[in-house]
Amino acid sequence: MAVPKRKTSRSNTRHRRSQWKAQAPDLVPIVVRGKRILVPRKLVAAYQRGLLG
Repeated sequence: MAVPKRKTSRSNTRHRRSQWKAQAPDLVPIVVRGKRILVPRKLVAAYQRGLLG
């Protein structure tokens, strides 16, 4: 197993962590049972097949 040679400083650790950002999913409007809802683009097919909602 890989082991770090030196301890990473607190400053470097926090700078690295601050660069990571979660992205909000792409929401698209669809109509399910007469209601307009916003769903993530990846789940549109599942909603249309009736697997969700």
